[in-house]
Order: sequence, then structure tokens, then C-alpha cells
Amino acid sequence: MSKIRIGIKENILNFILLVVTNFFVGSMVGLERTILPIIGEEEFGLASASAALSFIISFGFSKAIVNYFAGAVADRFGRKKVLLIGWGFGLFVPLLVIFATSWWMIVVANIFLGINQGLAWSMTVNMKIDLSKPTQRGMAVGLNEFAGYTGVAAMAAVSGFVATNFSNRPEPFYLGIVIVVIGFILSLLVKDTSGHIKLQSKGAAKNGPSLNAKEVFKTTTYQNKNLSSITFAGLSTNLKDGMAWGLFPLFFTGVGLTVSEIGVLVAIYPASWGFFQLFTGALSDKIGRKWLIAGGMWLQALSLWMILFVGQYSLWLIAAILLGLGTAMVYPTLQASISDVAQPEWRASSMGVYRFWRDSGYAFGALFAGLLTDLLNVEWAIGLVAILPLSAGLLAAVRLKETLPK
Repeated sequence: MSKIRIGIKENILNFILLVVTNFFVGSMVGLERTILPIIGEEEFGLASASAALSFIISFGFSKAIVNYFAGAVADRFGRKKVLLIGWGFGLFVPLLVIFATSWWMIVVANIFLGINQGLAWSMTVNMKIDLSKPTQRGMAVGLNEFAGYTGVAAMAAVSGFVATNFSNRPEPFYLGIVIVVIGFILSLLVKDTSGHIKLQSKGAAKNGPSLNAKEVFKTTTYQNKNLSSITFAGLSTNLKDGMAWGLFPLFFTGVGLTVSEIGVLVAIYPASWGFFQLFTGALSDKIGRKWLIAGGMWLQALSLWMILFVGQYSLWLIAAILLGLGTAMVYPTLQASISDVAQPEWRASSMGVYRFWRDSGYAFGALFAGLLTDLLNVEWAIGLVAILPLSAGLLAAVRLKETLPK
């Protein structure tokens, strides 16, 4: 135990390995981001937006459920084992998409993608928090999310380029097999953080008794004002992203953009989301969490409305960057806030509950976006979904107390 030390600098090699690993975790999502909605329309003839977005619903719900159990399982059996299992599930994703003969196979592939993301991404962020000091949590989560969403952006752009020059299937998804192999090898090299958790638990000031799984769920979801406000903001953020994932390719196709142009717009949003998290996570360690969360939620809503009301490619690029910035302001900050409030012994479980609600937002976003598009149109769907992050920002401004340790 004496050799184990807490801090990013003290665990720099393991920390960097985890950052690089999460780049490849994010790449698995980016692989689909540009072209899967288009595949649904062009190859499988899905006229209904609800049907076309069903792959995001399956991804969102499977990721949400796995997130919930991943935290509790990791608290019991260790983070590294769960990380490796996540990559095992990831291999099914490109194989199923490559060989899909009907849309239900794409939906099943995204159930496996949700499991892969729920296990692998959850573990990379929890392990970085385990290694970090309390005043480094924002930076740790920011670096994790920067790496993951840089992977999303890079692969969204690459898959769009490959699809333009070859075909929508199978060429882009061969890359997915390579990603899984690299991610698994990197995860084998990562050292588990169980010793760091024990050391943090030993040195932590007790703010209350340890909680069982049911108590953690209730505390995180609605009993604790801070945790429940954070959870609602996370759900609203990913509900917006589930809508963006499904509708942006359809919206930009409708205004006459090419697949390559759509690929750039779809990539620039997670790219700015990833890039700005290099700064926003660390900034929250210095200035606090609350107003970054409230301001970020408001910026997301305003950016969505901007996309609707401008008609130029350059202005769509700016709106996508602002949408990424708004998301970056909240994404690492929300997870750092969870870590501020939860005790080390049930922190991963609380993070799992938060990520359960946050990532169910993908499914709810795709579901609502599909229904609203079928009932009204794409523009109305985007505009109405923007109301939720606006509301979450108002709730955080009123109800959320500053969580940054003094």
C-alpha cells in the first residue's frame, strides 16, 4: 500500500494509457455517426424517422442499463476486468453491421455497442478518478472525455470519407475490427486501480454511512438535491445528443449537402466537444462546477436554435462548434461533481446511476426526435428538443449548490 500514491503525476503512465484507450472507445461510436442513418434510408428503405432512429434507441437503453450495473460490478470485482469484457462485446459491432441483411441486425449491433460503451467508457473514467486527487477530478474527466470524443470525431470524419470514396458498407466497418484489437491490447497493459480506491477510502472524511445499491439509486436520482440536479442535466445533454446523432444527417441531407459535407458537420460538433474538455474540466477545478453546468446547458439550447435559423454552411459550422462547447462545459463537470459528492466506497455505483440516466437520454432523444419528425418535421423536432437543456440549465442555476471541495 505504501507504494500506491494518489495523483495524476504520480500515476502518469497508467493515466496516459487510459487516455489513449478511451480514444479507441470513442472511435467505436464515431464509426457509425455519419453513415448509419443514411444506410437506414438508402439501403434498408426506412421511410419513418422513428424506424431509422431505432438503432440509437437500442444503443441508448443498452448503454444506460449496462452503465448502472457496471459501476456496482466494478466496485465489487475491479475496473480492469470490466474494461476487458467491454472490448469483447465490441467485436460484435462491426461484424454484425458488415454482414447485416436486415435492419434488425443493425439494431442488435447497437445493443452490443451500448454494452461496449457502458463497460469500457465507464471504466476508463472511473479509473482516472481513482488515480486523481480531489482537486484534479475535473481535469481527469476532461482528459478522458477529450480523448473519447476526439475518437468519435475522427472516426465520424474518416468513415464519411471512406463511404464517399468506396461505399457505405462494408469498407468503413473494417476499421472497427482494427479498433477493437488495439483497444483490447491497450487495456491489457492498463494497471487496475483497486489499491487507489482503498487508499482514498482510508483517507476520506466520512459524510455519512456507506450505502447499498438501492440507496445509491434513490440518492443519486432524486433524494440528494445536488446529485439529482446533476443527473437531470446529464439526461438532458444526451437527449439532445441522441436527437443530433439521428437527425443532423437527415436535416443536412434535406438542405442538399453531400455526405462529405455532412461528415464534416457531424464530426466538428464532437470534435469541439472533445477539444474544449481539455480546458473545461480543469477550469471547473479552479472556478467551480455550478455555473459551467448552467451556462453550458443554455449554450446547447441556443446552438440548436441557431442551426435551424441560419442557412449557410459556414454558420452551421459555427453553430456545431458552439454546440460542442456547450456540451464540453457540462460533460466533465457533471462527472466531477458526482465524484465530489459521492463517497469513495459507492462513488462508482453513483456514477453508474448517473450514467444510467444520462445515457438513457440517447434513447429518449432518438425516440422523441423520431416521433416529432414523423408527426411534424425535422426542424420542429430539433427546436422542441432544445427546450430540455434550457430547462436543465435553469434548474441547475436555482437548485444546484457548488460541489467543488474547498
